[in-house]
Amino acid sequence: MSHLNDLPPVAALLIALFVVIGSSLALLGSLGLVRLKSFYQRLHAPTLAYSYGTLLIVLGSMAMFSLLEKRPVLHEIVIGIFMLITTPISLLMLGRAALRRDRDSKLGHDEVVPPRLPRDTPRPVQARDLSDYGEGLVDQGLLAHGDKEERIPREPTD
Repeated sequence: MSHLNDLPPVAALLIALFVVIGSSLALLGSLGLVRLKSFYQRLHAPTLAYSYGTLLIVLGSMAMFSLLEKRPVLHEIVIGIFMLITTPISLLMLGRAALRRDRDSKLGHDEVVPPRLPRDTPRPVQARDLSDYGEGLVDQGLLAHGDKEERIPREPTD
């Protein structure tokens, strides 16, 4: 590759350092994903490692192409921003879904989805439990009478 000969040795060393450290962090994140025991621990390692690893690799790439083309190359920032945003957010959503699944299984909530009724079918009107945990807070609509929400007794479950 003849164009790499145009880089100053100090810049080439710095760029190589960025890329090696960034790829090492990505490797550590992958190893953490494989080696850690619980699902929640496995979420933590790739989030940090991929984010910082991607940042260093993008910085190295921007530095190299900026020096070679003798102008600032900034369009790679978009790639870095998307990588820095999507990885933590997607792993956060996975963590929340797993937490809800675990919490629902501990509380004994098995969500049963009722069958879908056609639009013209009359629907029964019944009070809706606001707490979602069977505490008995009932939706009274707009509470036109200024009444407070009433608690209805809960049937014991075994």
